Amino acid sequence: MPTVLITGSTAGIGEAAAREFVGAGWRVIGTGRRAARLDALKAELGEAFHPAVFDVTDEAARDAALDALPGAFADIDCLINNAGLARGTAPAQSASLDDWRVMIDTNVTALVSLTHRLLPGLIERRGAIINISSVAATYPYAGGNAYGGTKAFVRQFSLGLRSDLAGTGVRVTSIEPGMVETEFTLVRTGGDAAAHERLYGGADPMTAEDIAETLLWVATLPPHLNINTLELMPVTQSFAGFQVARQN
Repeated sequence: MPTVLITGSTAGIGEAAAREFVGAGWRVIGTGRRAARLDALKAELGEAFHPAVFDVTDEAARDAALDALPGAFADIDCLINNAGLARGTAPAQSASLDDWRVMIDTNVTALVSLTHRLLPGLIERRGAIINISSVAATYPYAGGNAYGGTKAFVRQFSLGLRSDLAGTGVRVTSIEPGMVETEFTLVRTGGDAAAHERLYGGADPMTAEDIAETLLWVATLPPHLNINTLELMPVTQSFAGFQVARQN
């Protein structure tokens, strides 16, 4: 039975992925800050799920949780770097520097730190690394500034890992979703339900389950096949349309 570690398993894509992988016969280590949500997943998914409560930006807490993994979960075959967030929608000139730092610490620093920690075991087991980037890595938009920059880093870091790990058997994939209806916008706007509805209302967005199914598909491909990058959007979303500032 293979084992996957999924960061950010307390909501959205990470929570859906935990269910998807357990349903497919995997052991799942689910990480997150909200212990009650992880405990609820444990009650739902049973012995195949191990909750690991820590903030991905807290390296000491992360290492303590990894060192305490039960024997059955100790050998990790797949790492899914899902934990991430956006903070704020303001243009760069009026954005909060603290928000930028939180995004960089979570989306970049924590991701590379955890990957570095698990790389020896992943190489030994010829495993897989799946990083959650975003279409924001490719298509900039007003207010996306630091968030888009962090996701572009994730994409490029994934490609760099792929280059460095050639010959080891380790597969590396950057998954780049567009509009997925999760808690993402509520977190970004500080809980603004109206902003959430404006973004997703009537748009028929992708679901967390859609992405979770994609993650399982990538993780279970034949070991000689690597998906380098995979971009997904709902049919209703498009990358078309350039921004023009007009003079009156």
